[in-house]
Amino acid sequence: MHIIEKNIIPLLEFIKIDKSHVSCHFRCTTKNKIVISTVPFEPYHGAIIITWHELFLHPLESYNRYYHTPITIYGNDSDETILIKAFQNVANKFIWNYREKKYIYSSES
Repeated sequence: MHIIEKNIIPLLEFIKIDKSHVSCHFRCTTKNKIVISTVPFEPYHGAIIITWHELFLHPLESYNRYYHTPITIYGNDSDETILIKAFQNVANKFIWNYREKKYIYSSES
């Protein structure tokens, strides 16, 4: 099943953000289990890489590129968010329950 953010949000207990990582705490209320996924605080499509050459020759542009790249934690208008990336890391611990229409913690994983 394709991971859709609206199906993940009910699992989300809280999000902790520090300067380099985002920790998403997913709670299955059916089995009262918490699964934590920590991902880098960076755009979904990969790290922001700035070479020493760029930093030396273009310091202001490098700074702006690093600190002003938009990062979406979650939002209904995007399928590429940190929340989805975090859930993909722990998706093997959940199964989709078609009857209840929600993810449930799977003890088999």
